Amino acid sequence: MTDPDVRDAIMAATYDALCTHGYTDLTAQDIADRTDKSKSLLFYHYDSKEDLVADFIDYLLERHDERVEATSGNPPVERLATFLEFFLYGPDDDDWTSFHTAMLELRAQAPYNDTYREQFQKSDERLQTTLENILIDGIESGAFVEHDVEAVATLLVTIFNGARIREITLEGDSYLEMVRTAAVEKIIDDVLADGVELPTTVDIDDPLEPDERLETSTDRRTEATNGLADEHDTDPRDSESTRSANATDDENDEHSQ
Repeated sequence: MTDPDVRDAIMAATYDALCTHGYTDLTAQDIADRTDKSKSLLFYHYDSKEDLVADFIDYLLERHDERVEATSGNPPVERLATFLEFFLYGPDDDDWTSFHTAMLELRAQAPYNDTYREQFQKSDERLQTTLENILIDGIESGAFVEHDVEAVATLLVTIFNGARIREITLEGDSYLEMVRTAAVEKIIDDVLADGVELPTTVDIDDPLEPDERLETSTDRRTEATNGLADEHDTDPRDSESTRSANATDDENDEHSQ
């Protein structure tokens, strides 16, 4: 495809359609409905749904490379924090979990589909390389101590991939925060040089709208932390006075019954 604007529009529509319908129920018409293009025009650019989705994965990898390049001048410890936040939480976006659910559904096709298997293998290798480069730069700058870069990167990517799958299928955000905390305390803290701390707040962007919106994953992680501490406290932003008022209302309701 030679027109980047057309591709951007199709990729954004694919993202939205995957979030809404998942992979199995996704149709070319679902994507066309989210653009000003017809279904026939989609198939002018792509031979099949498989071809389109494979290009979508390539597109995500390109955006990943753009994020890596845009932050390449930042200190390694900041890049590491950003990597962890985006990998685990993504932007503060209601569609993010739906998107990863669809991608998990798509990944399940990889054992039976050579095209998808190759794309996901490329994706995993790209994540591994990105993390290894951050760790190498950290060692060279003195921010990280000497360690087995490949082993640490492999362990972290494997842990976080597994955590995200379990978060989607079973647990929820509080599980991600528990895994993140354990990984930082048991693995990452051991590679940080004395006096170096991992930032707790970083800015990350939406994978398909980097120029239009800059979000932070801190709010989502804060909610996960509160959920881990108290599963009944669903909105950590509630003030103490609001909770007290709600409790009073509940008592009044009980007396009125």
